[in-house]
Amino acid sequence: MKRLLFLLLAVVTMLPINAQIKGNNIVVTVEPDHEDWNYRVGETAKFTVEVRRSGTLVSDVSIDYTTGPEMYQDTKKTVTLKDGTLKLTGKMASPGFYRVDVTAHVGGKDYRGACAAAFSPEKLQPTTVMPKDFSEYWQDAIQQARHVDLNPTKRLLPERCTKDVNVYEVSFQNMQWNWRTYGILCVPVKEGKYPALLRVPGAGVRPYEGDVYTASQGVITLEIGIHGISVTMQQKVYDDVFNGALMNYWNFGMDNRDDSYYKRVIIGCIRALDYIEQYTPWNGKELAVTGSSQGGFLSLATAGLDKRITAYAPVHAAMCDHTASLKGVACGWPHYFYWNKGKGQEQKIETSRYYDGVNFARLINDNQKGWFSFGYCDDVVPPTTAWATYNTVTGPKEISPYQATWHFWFQEQWDEWESWLLRELRK
Repeated sequence: MKRLLFLLLAVVTMLPINAQIKGNNIVVTVEPDHEDWNYRVGETAKFTVEVRRSGTLVSDVSIDYTTGPEMYQDTKKTVTLKDGTLKLTGKMASPGFYRVDVTAHVGGKDYRGACAAAFSPEKLQPTTVMPKDFSEYWQDAIQQARHVDLNPTKRLLPERCTKDVNVYEVSFQNMQWNWRTYGILCVPVKEGKYPALLRVPGAGVRPYEGDVYTASQGVITLEIGIHGISVTMQQKVYDDVFNGALMNYWNFGMDNRDDSYYKRVIIGCIRALDYIEQYTPWNGKELAVTGSSQGGFLSLATAGLDKRITAYAPVHAAMCDHTASLKGVACGWPHYFYWNKGKGQEQKIETSRYYDGVNFARLINDNQKGWFSFGYCDDVVPPTTAWATYNTVTGPKEISPYQATWHFWFQEQWDEWESWLLRELRK
C-alpha cells in the first residue's frame, strides 16, 4: 500500500512538468479608441500602443512601427518608449483599412502587435471584373464533368466511429476518369433523412479527421481534400508532397483558365454535392458549405455555382479581388499581382477573374443565406477584400467580424460559426 501511495504521489508531482505552453509574458497591444474599430471616412482614429510584461508596462522599450493603408503602409519609425506607451493617429480619405503594426524588442526577442481600423467598410467595392462568359464557362465545365461517372468508393473507419456516427473514407471521380476526390464522410447511425454539410479545406496538404461532432447533431458531413490523394495517410506523406510536387500549387496553370489547378478543385466541390445527393441519406432540402481561408473561397465558389446550397459560411475567405493591388488596394491571398504589379501578366490577370471569390459571390441568389467572419488584423487575407466581397452579395447575409484576430480563430468565433450552421441546417 505504501508503495502504491508513493507511486501516485510521484505521478501527481510530475503533472505540472507536462503543462502546456500558452501565450507570451511580453504582450504588445494596439488599441483603437472606437470599440468596434470602425470609423467614417474623414474621421481620425486614435491608437494606444502598450508593451507589458506580466501585465505591467515595460519602461525604455525599443519598438519599430509602421502605419498607413493596409498592405501599403507609408510610415516606418523606430522609437524608444520611456514608459511603455505611445499614442498614434490615422485617417483615410476613402473607404479602407488603416493599419498599425508594432514590433517590440525585449530581451533579444521580437513581439508583435497590430490594429487595423476600418473606414466606412460598408462602402468598399471590389476591383475585379466578371468575364461575360463566367457563368456559362463554369456551368459547361460542370456538365462536362458529369459525363464522368462518380464511381464511388467507401471504406469504414471503425476506430473513428461512435455510437451515434459512422465514419468512412470515401472517394469519387472528379472531372476526368481516374481523377479522384477523397474525403471523410460522417453519417448519423440512426436511420432517417438528414441535412448535409460539405466542409472544404484551407490551403495546404494534410489528412482529415471528419466532422464527427456536427454529424452527432443530426447532420451528414463530408470533409474533402482537394489534391486527389487519400486523406488518411501519415502526416509525413503530406509534408513531403507539399514540399515537393505540390509546392506553390496555387500558382499552377494560372496562365490559362483551363489549366488552373483550381479548376479541378472547384469541380470537385460540385461533384462532392453530387455524391451527397446520390449516395447519402440527404433529405434533399438543407445543404450547406463552409471553410476558412482557401476554404472560404471554395465556399463562395460552391454556393455561387450550385443552387442546391441553401447556406454557406466563408471564414476569412482567401482568393478574393486578385486585381485590387493593380490599383494600389489590398488584394486577397495569394497576392498574385502585389509584388510584380501585373507587369507582363496580362494572361494571368484574365485567368484570375475566373478564379476570384468575388465573381462567384456575385452569382449567389436570394435563396442562399451566408455568414461571413474574418479578422481586422489578418495579414494573409486582408479585411479590405473580406468586406468588399461581403458587400458584393445581394442575397440574405450576416457579418460577424472578430476584429482582434489575425489569420486564426477565436474560440467564440468558432462557437458562433458552428451554432449558425446547425441553426440553418436543422430548420
